[in-house]
Amino acid sequence: MDSLSLTRALDIAIERNPDITLSAIAVRAAEAAVLTADVSPNPALSLQAQSINPRQGIGPGSLRDKQIDTTVRLDQLIERGGKRQYRTENASQMATASRSDLQEARRQLRLSVATAYYDLLAAQERMAITRETASLFQSTLDAAQKRKAAGDLAGSEVERLRVDVLRARNDARQAQADLTRSRLALLLMLGISAAPDEISAADAWPAPQAGARPTDVDALLARRPDVQAASARVQAAQAGLRLAQASRTRDVSVGVQADRSPASPMNGYYSSNSFGVSVQVPLFTSNYFEGDIRNALAGVDSAQENLHKVRRQASFELQRAYNDMQSAQERVARFRDELSQAAGRAVEAAEFAFRNGAISVTDVLDARRTFRAITIDELSARADYAKALSAWRAATLEDSSK
Repeated sequence: MDSLSLTRALDIAIERNPDITLSAIAVRAAEAAVLTADVSPNPALSLQAQSINPRQGIGPGSLRDKQIDTTVRLDQLIERGGKRQYRTENASQMATASRSDLQEARRQLRLSVATAYYDLLAAQERMAITRETASLFQSTLDAAQKRKAAGDLAGSEVERLRVDVLRARNDARQAQADLTRSRLALLLMLGISAAPDEISAADAWPAPQAGARPTDVDALLARRPDVQAASARVQAAQAGLRLAQASRTRDVSVGVQADRSPASPMNGYYSSNSFGVSVQVPLFTSNYFEGDIRNALAGVDSAQENLHKVRRQASFELQRAYNDMQSAQERVARFRDELSQAAGRAVEAAEFAFRNGAISVTDVLDARRTFRAITIDELSARADYAKALSAWRAATLEDSSK
């Protein structure tokens, strides 16, 4: 069985989880889009042959002596209005957003892995508790059977105790199933293939510690990757709006041309060479890019509203995580300092009294059930605190493996 620490589990998940891999691929694609955006239009080269007489043919000799008029033309589109700058800025901000998305995916994965890890740790301890409980019930049953054989205990009392033994065994079997389920959930997040019984949590429960609220919440929110991604998309949308508005600035296409006409009967057996220059300017007679600009404006409004939404959610997550951590910490302290100790003393006294015939089997069963319930509740409280602490650290961008 491979014992994993939380730190090791987090490292494996970051390295092998498919969601992280997909986010990293998205970053590479966004960075490639920046390279695509930050280039000028390619020039176009045209070669043209004309004035070919089908009756006379193209004439003898080399290609230079052929009786064909030839034209070589080069055209270049010149973008105006800062289109390349705005296009590149839009792609760069989207790449920044993708990198922040990757960081957010890692933050969420750390929280999910920590939650699954502590679920596994709780399932392991719950399994141990149920097995120990079943063993103790069995020992109590053995003692009861001896008292019955000695005529000191009624058969009905022994049968009642036997029912509790069977229930304890069922609880142990259910705990085993829960343990397998928890192992599978963690393996899925780690992105590895292994048998469920080959993995176990090795860390102890985190000790309760006082958590302080951040003094500068706005600064903390500004550092969160989900907020940074939303902010970058606002800037990308604004660059997209400027790009749409720049569409109203006319681009110019400039062309240069060289013509060669060899001596032939059609031009009086005189050869000639000529050059030309052309300029093309679009006429906005039917499309003034109103739709593109309005769509870009809607994109800016949508990105800004999404930024407000993400900031509100991050602020709510921060407040909820702090409240959950404080509540879980108080529960753990109450179990540790009061309930567990009192329940332990009560069950020890009941077991001693029962073995000496001072109390009935009903009393010892009640004490045993109470102790088991409190033990399970304390375990749940420790698991809740560990997960709440992980959520608090994720919300405040602390290392979840501390």
